[in-house]
Amino acid sequence: MEFGIFTIGDVTTDPTDGTTVSEHQRIKNTVEIAKKAEEVGLDVFATGQHHNPPFVAPANPPILLANIAAQTQTLELSTATTLITTTDPVRIAEDYSYAQHLSDGRISLIMGRGNTGPVYPWFGKDIRAGIPLAVENYNLLYRLWREKNLDWEGKFRTPLGGFTVTPTPLDEVPPFVWHGSIRSPEVAEQAAYYGDGFFHNNIFWPTSHTARMIQLYRQRYEYYGHGTASQAIVGLGGQVFMRKNSQDAVREFRPYFDNAPVYGHGPSLEDFSTQTPLTVGSPQQVIERTLSFRDWAGDYQRQLFLIDHAGLPQKTVLEQLDLLGEEVIPVLREEFAKGRPADVPDAPTHGSLVIRHREGRDPIPGGGEGSRAFEDRQARAAEAAQNNAQNTTPEGAVRS
Repeated sequence: MEFGIFTIGDVTTDPTDGTTVSEHQRIKNTVEIAKKAEEVGLDVFATGQHHNPPFVAPANPPILLANIAAQTQTLELSTATTLITTTDPVRIAEDYSYAQHLSDGRISLIMGRGNTGPVYPWFGKDIRAGIPLAVENYNLLYRLWREKNLDWEGKFRTPLGGFTVTPTPLDEVPPFVWHGSIRSPEVAEQAAYYGDGFFHNNIFWPTSHTARMIQLYRQRYEYYGHGTASQAIVGLGGQVFMRKNSQDAVREFRPYFDNAPVYGHGPSLEDFSTQTPLTVGSPQQVIERTLSFRDWAGDYQRQLFLIDHAGLPQKTVLEQLDLLGEEVIPVLREEFAKGRPADVPDAPTHGSLVIRHREGRDPIPGGGEGSRAFEDRQARAAEAAQNNAQNTTPEGAVRS
C-alpha cells in the first residue's frame, strides 16, 4: 500500500502572525516538502493543477514533477489533479510521457474535472459539458498513449490525422491513471470501464457518500471483468495535523482551521472532524482514524494526506512529515498488511505495469470475453438482430 502527501499549493496568510509567503517561496517550499517526504520514507508526492489565486500549484504539473524527479530517487510523483476537461489531451499525453522518461517511470496521474467554474471559459470550454468532456478527452488520451498514426475525430477538439505522440510512453507502457471524483458516478464508471484506478479525495465529504462511490466503482470493475470487486484499485485522501498530545494539536491548529478560506466560518473544527477525514490529534489518533477507513472502503492501495495548507508555516509542515515518517506510516504499513487477502493487488508501479503488458494482461476497455459486460453486449446484439429480422420482409424491405 502506498502512503504519501498531496498539495493544493494554496498561498494563505498565517492567522497567528499575519505573514503571507510569496509565490516564489511557496513554490520553493513545495519542492522542499517533496524531498522531505522521500527522506522520511513516504511513497508518493502529488500536486494539484491550478490556474487561479490563491493557489500556486502548477498550471502544468509535469514541470514541478520533473524538477522533483531530478532531486529524488524513489518517490512516486503524481498529480492530485490533472484537469482532463480543460487541458488538451495531446499536451497531457506528450508532457507526461516526457516526465515519465525523465523520472524513469515514477509518474502517475489522478484525473479530475476541476471544481473552479471560471477556469472552463478561460480555455474555451463549457462547464455544463464537464462530464462529456472528461469522457471524450480521456478516450483520446488513452488512444494517444497506445496507438501510432492515430486518426481521430470528436466533438470537443479538432480532428487528428495520422498523429503519433512524441515521445511515446516509456517501455510502451503509459503512466498509471487514477480517475478522481468526489461526486460524479459517471467518473467511477469511467475508471471501472478502463480498468484504471479510482481516487476519492474525500476531504470535504462524509464517509457514507465516499463509501457509496467506492462501492459503485468496485461493482463495475468486476462487471467489466478486470478482477473481483475487492481487487479494484482504490485511493483515498485525508488531512491531518498532529502533536504529541491531542490537546496541543487542537490548540495549535484551531486558528488555522477557523480562518482558512476553505474551512473557516462554517462548521466547527469538531463538527468538521466528525463528518470528514480531518484528524487533529496525536499520532495514535491519526493511526486509528486512518485504519478505520478500511472498515468502509475495503482494502485499498493509496492513501494521501494533505498537510501543507491553511497558512501553516513551513517549519510546522516539515514537523508533520517527521511525525508521519517516524510514528504513523510504519504502524499503518504493518496494520494494513494484517488480514489483507493475498489476491488484493498493491498499487501499480511502472515495473508491475511493464510485466502486465508483456504478459498480455492489460485491461480491455469495456470488458473482454468472459466478462458480464461482454455477455451483455452479445445478448443485446442478438436481440437487435432478431428484432431486425422480425421487421424485415423476405424481400429485404423494412416493414412499416
